[in-house]
Amino acid sequence: MTGFYGHVIDGEETGSLDGRRMPSVDPWTREPWAEVALGGADDAARAVAAARRAFDEGPWPRMGFAERGRLLHRLADLVEEHRAELSLADTRDMGKPVAQSGHDVLRAAANLRFFADHARLSTGQALPMDSGHHAYTRYEPAGVAAAIAPWNFPLMLESWKIAPALAWGNTVVLKPAEDTPVSATLLARLALEAGLPPGVLNVVHGYGPDSAGQALTEDPRVDRVTFTGESATGRAITRAAAANLTPVSLELGGKGANLVFADADLDNAVHWSAEAIFRNAGQVCLAGSRLYVERAVYGEFLDRFVKKAESLRTGDPKDPATELGPLASESHFAKVRSYVENAPGTMLTGGLGDGWSVRPTVLADVDPSARHWREEIFGPVVVVQPFDTEAEAVTAANATRYGLNAMLFTENVNRAHRVSAALRAGTVWLNCFFIRDLRAPFGGVGDSGIGREGGDFSREFFTEPKAVVMQITDA
Repeated sequence: MTGFYGHVIDGEETGSLDGRRMPSVDPWTREPWAEVALGGADDAARAVAAARRAFDEGPWPRMGFAERGRLLHRLADLVEEHRAELSLADTRDMGKPVAQSGHDVLRAAANLRFFADHARLSTGQALPMDSGHHAYTRYEPAGVAAAIAPWNFPLMLESWKIAPALAWGNTVVLKPAEDTPVSATLLARLALEAGLPPGVLNVVHGYGPDSAGQALTEDPRVDRVTFTGESATGRAITRAAAANLTPVSLELGGKGANLVFADADLDNAVHWSAEAIFRNAGQVCLAGSRLYVERAVYGEFLDRFVKKAESLRTGDPKDPATELGPLASESHFAKVRSYVENAPGTMLTGGLGDGWSVRPTVLADVDPSARHWREEIFGPVVVVQPFDTEAEAVTAANATRYGLNAMLFTENVNRAHRVSAALRAGTVWLNCFFIRDLRAPFGGVGDSGIGREGGDFSREFFTEPKAVVMQITDA
């Protein structure tokens, strides 16, 4: 093992109150590689107390936007300087190819920089009134934010949550996923080095139900809860937060539809369709796991798509040439394996690999009632079927309880706008995948979540908008 990674509470790295620890397991070697503090409700409570004190009494919410922004840019500098260490931590924790983890580190730094500048440059409204009064708006920090992050993009999605919260003057308690804890401790260490005051960014490790995660969502001292993860957990968090009327932002599961029309650039469609389901071994809530191809090009597209899937280099995620690593944990591998073993229809390519690995798997001729069409597999498994008309494709795409994202490939501009409007999803990608503008809203409908984050949408969530009305003429 390479060391111990503790909670970071009130500016100090510490073990759990009861001394418990948990191993972090490398999915490639299937052996522990680090020890991490295993926190419980008491550890979550002291992290919230530190964040509460830092918000109520400390300098962070009272700093100017420029000063907070300077410190967040300094943190972004340190994240970039420690790119190798941070990317290797995420790779060893979850099996993500190190080239992809390195990209995630740069995205994390970009998140910090964007929200630091967005908060500094945002403006309120001035509202002259014809009654002899003048109104204007203020955006004030909400307080203590509990940020619960997933294991599939550890550092990147942790930064997506903490960056806007911190930029707007909140204090944060971050609980990373128990399967990918290390980069969160590293990030908190760098935050202290950057000059963030004690208690502003706290990290507590542990499990969710009946542990640190649940305690955070139930604590009445928490003012905001932001969570990314699966839908059942999102429902539990909503129930817990509702007891205190705590606002929640939930980015939950997905079962993304990918529509390929006959007039699409097939080379481009094959490239992005493979990225959409095989990147990060399919462990992406935005994965294009339901693939619909217009019948006129169905055979040609599948030939190219299968060849692309079979060309992906699988292996040790620490090798920069690896494109597909193992699944993140033994329990998750068991889940995905249940969809691959004795899969319905025709398996055009794929199947189980070595250890906790699943090869890029393409299933055709699967009955529409099969669970492979309905359930979020969260692995490199895609089901594909042909369609004949645009209306048929849209109906099939919307036949899901999820609504996080969708994709479509067409060179017809009118169809592109028409179908984008008809798809029930928080994000629609046209002729591309996973391209983000941090100003744009991000979130889903249905079982894919509640609320939106990004740009002004993050500002609305992490602040309390206030109206100030003043009399400017004699009564």
